[in-house]
Amino acid sequence: MNHSIEQVSGKKRWIVLFSVVIVTFMSCVDASIVNVALPVISADLKVPMSVVQWTVTTYLIVISGLILTFGRLGDIIGKARVFRVGIIIFTLGSLLCGLSRNIEFLIISRAIQGLGAACTMANSQGIITATFGIEERGKALGISGLVVALGTMIGPALGGIISELKWEYIFLINIPIGIFAIGLAFKVLPTVKVAKENRPKIDFIGTILFMVTIISLVLAITEGSIYGYTNKYILISFAIAIIAFIVFMITQVKLTSPILNLEIFKNHRFSKGIITSFLVFTATSSYTILLPFYYESVRGISPGYSGLLMMVFPIALSIFAPLSGSLSDKMRREILPFIGLIVCGIGFLLISTIKPETNIALIAVYLFIMGAGNGLFQAPMNAVVMSSVKRNQLGIAGSMNGLVRNLGMICGITFGTSLLYGLMSRKLGYTVRGFVRGQGKVFVSSMDIVLLIGTIICFVGVLITLSIILKINKERKMAKLGEVK
Repeated sequence: MNHSIEQVSGKKRWIVLFSVVIVTFMSCVDASIVNVALPVISADLKVPMSVVQWTVTTYLIVISGLILTFGRLGDIIGKARVFRVGIIIFTLGSLLCGLSRNIEFLIISRAIQGLGAACTMANSQGIITATFGIEERGKALGISGLVVALGTMIGPALGGIISELKWEYIFLINIPIGIFAIGLAFKVLPTVKVAKENRPKIDFIGTILFMVTIISLVLAITEGSIYGYTNKYILISFAIAIIAFIVFMITQVKLTSPILNLEIFKNHRFSKGIITSFLVFTATSSYTILLPFYYESVRGISPGYSGLLMMVFPIALSIFAPLSGSLSDKMRREILPFIGLIVCGIGFLLISTIKPETNIALIAVYLFIMGAGNGLFQAPMNAVVMSSVKRNQLGIAGSMNGLVRNLGMICGITFGTSLLYGLMSRKLGYTVRGFVRGQGKVFVSSMDIVLLIGTIICFVGVLITLSIILKINKERKMAKLGEVK
């Protein structure tokens, strides 16, 4: 197979970046924007919360289950081509969601949205990496990482504001943006030249097995937080996920054109980079689900003010992510993720000490430290991961990055709530499935333990990042010895 993206020069590179990140922003916002509007949708469509929750779960399952396939498809037929199709599907799905008058149609429409989002998320980083040279790649990926984080963080606040008007507008707002993005993508995205001879085939067996793995795993993780992880159906779901994943790995070794070439994991920068990214998204997602309860239920702060306080983290990230991206183009880029994770871990450690009476301004300072550390980490680590693979592997590398981000979010949210309620249940002596009025101190002490574990997760990431630095130092030393000889 021989295909390449035409080199883009001058200011057009930044227009390409804009056309990619505007779609990335929409996709990330839609992963979390519905959460706040769930009670409104539940009441309007007259269905219980346990059913309407599937509008969120379905979207994440489709993205996580298909993102590797579309990353591989991008490597075969062209990343820009798959990306463009993804915008069209996502925009159509948004329109259908806004027109939904029953829960079944809404869930199906969310699946269509997820299909489009999987196409775009799988290929966005590959397009950026191929468009920008090594001297500007870190800055470009830094902006992309910033947009991902802002979209994820702003989603709930935006959903709350829009749903005050009408919940359908949460989806319909995507239509004009989507139409604009489609036109821009067809106009500015680099042309892909694809040699049709000897073109690899799509691995349908691997796609099905990976979908079964993801569906079973996500259902087990999310439903387990409700029914308990010892429930027989949850255990069966975990077992199916494990078996399907083992068979998937076996097929990937044997097939000539797998959706996931396992050779890519022999690259220590890639494999360690995505593991660290997973850990960071797990840690940060656990805090985002717990802190609003602290603000509103323990401190009695209004939802609007709580939403503003939650913006401290993304504001700090928005300051430091572009800065770290630019710095990573001028220095050893693996150093910045190391520093960023130390800062983020310190922020987690500080916020794990909060009490029911802790000054709100002090909590905001802790969140700013966490956001700054996260901003220093994300862009350079994305650059480390994406620059470590061959050009014809950019699609699968970008899709793996997107996959670990989504799985990290799912695991962080379910880990945070499950552990919190488990700790509260043990302290109170009865089963807890939500905030208990009059038990603010129990909630906060349990939340602090969850945040302390988030601290540990961050420092595990520090050790993994340090191992990348030491390995690179060793590689450079060996290379110099080879030159001397």
